[in-house]
Amino acid sequence: QVQLVESGGGLVQAGGSLRLSCAASGRTFSSYAMGWFRQAPGKDREFVTAISWGGGGTYYADSVKGRFTISRDNAKNTVYLQMNSLKPEDTAVYYCSAGQSVTTIINGESQYWGQGTQVTVSS
Repeated sequence: QVQLVESGGGLVQAGGSLRLSCAASGRTFSSYAMGWFRQAPGKDREFVTAISWGGGGTYYADSVKGRFTISRDNAKNTVYLQMNSLKPEDTAVYYCSAGQSVTTIINGESQYWGQGTQVTVSS
């Protein structure tokens, strides 16, 4: 069992930056691939980025490539999402997830999900 708790969301102006964190409980964190999704009002949840269990592989949605960076610290059971050059269309609730592989995460088949943290980008 893995429990995920996101933090770091907030209100930022367009062009600004935020760093989200996702703290995981459990001793098996390092065996899971991790990912971030987001859901804007009135829209479906969409994949943002994923990272392999060892951190060697990262994957991004085209909409965030070059602006967002995912990383993880297995010693701290934490995954991060550094978001730069934020745009109003990045406004959403951001969810952390854990899965058996990057493929399962990208396919939306994560085993565990956090409660989400709100990110609002003003124009």
